[in-house]
Amino acid sequence: MADIKYYDVILKPVVTEKSMNVMAEKKYTFMVHPDATKSQVKEAVEKMFEGTKVKSVNTMNIQGKTKRRGMTFGKTAKSKKAIVTLTEESKDIEIFQGL
Repeated sequence: MADIKYYDVILKPVVTEKSMNVMAEKKYTFMVHPDATKSQVKEAVEKMFEGTKVKSVNTMNIQGKTKRRGMTFGKTAKSKKAIVTLTEESKDIEIFQGL
């Protein structure tokens, strides 16, 4: 297992219509490092965003899609997505406020 620092865990936020709708329930979606565990994602969110307290983390592995160019087949990179639920008394994450 790789030694991943907390600032390397969260790669980018996921901005889709579905992820914006669940933000009312204090659920935030991030693309995370493929080797990151749930506890590492929790630690990274609490350290990177001041005043946040994580209630739960759900992760899902996304396999690469098969792509074809002519007769050659290949796969896109696999990734991992995490849905982070914050507690009721926790502050909101600021990067999603202007969206």
